[in-house]
Amino acid sequence: MSKVVLIGTGFVGMSYAYALVNQGTVEHLVLIDVNPDKAEGEAMDLNHGLAFGPRKMTIEAGSYKDVADADLVVITAGVNQKPGESRLDLLTRNASIMKSIVAQVMAEDFKGLFLVATNPVDILTHVVYKESGLSKERVIGSGTSLDTARLRYEISKLIAIDTRNVHAYILGEHGDSEFVCWSNANIGAKPLSDVLDTMDEIGFDDLEKIATRVRTAAKDIIDRKGATYYGIGMALVRITAAIFNNENRILPLSVLNEGEYDCDPVYIGLPAVINKSGIHHIVKLNLSPYEKTALKKSSALLKTALDEMNYL
Repeated sequence: MSKVVLIGTGFVGMSYAYALVNQGTVEHLVLIDVNPDKAEGEAMDLNHGLAFGPRKMTIEAGSYKDVADADLVVITAGVNQKPGESRLDLLTRNASIMKSIVAQVMAEDFKGLFLVATNPVDILTHVVYKESGLSKERVIGSGTSLDTARLRYEISKLIAIDTRNVHAYILGEHGDSEFVCWSNANIGAKPLSDVLDTMDEIGFDDLEKIATRVRTAAKDIIDRKGATYYGIGMALVRITAAIFNNENRILPLSVLNEGEYDCDPVYIGLPAVINKSGIHHIVKLNLSPYEKTALKKSSALLKTALDEMNYL
């Protein structure tokens, strides 16, 4: 039986849970929250929709004892930045939360995979990796999967081609230092540059505007509705499905770079093959000189933060 334990029933966690139910991705879903009543209420609400779902599921509120036989633990728990609080203070508080969660999970002889979505996701995935003692293959962050989905959507609008036929990645930190890997962008099997050559009304200036919109998308959404959660919820389901279906799917995830790319050995957004065992391998792309420099700068920022937190 495919079993997911979700830790954190806030907006992101419940968007993920709701998408899991609608897509019938798993058989057993357990919700854990620092507020047990919240978890129980959410489980009740989801159960009442099962009659309209695609498959039979078991959904319940639970405790850390439920991770003992779980295949996947998904962490969306965390705190938001307080007024006047520095980024490092926020990082330290969320790192403490991750440390507490991981200790409780590992105390139950957990044998599955971790999937981390709490921001800043690259840094906190690194924390989970260090605190759990698990192999790098079994600790995964959502990375730039959502950013990449935003990119594919924007490109599809620009050239009027279905989003699913747009193959392009955002790489690096899930944050301000991320960048578009234009050198490896394709529409179907055709390089994006070749497509643009046939479209007089569209040029590379339009691509730079797209890159900016993708980078600022979260802020733009937060300014309008207060938070982002649907997109990341669906991204997490896509990752979950790739795991349980043993797909060997390539997704841009937060993974530990250990020499695959010429940048610091930190968790960072890179294309990786994922299956039921976790990360099978990181896909090595031929990056342009600009992209190589951008990746180094991005990893250096993450390394600095991890150094300040004493996690390297």
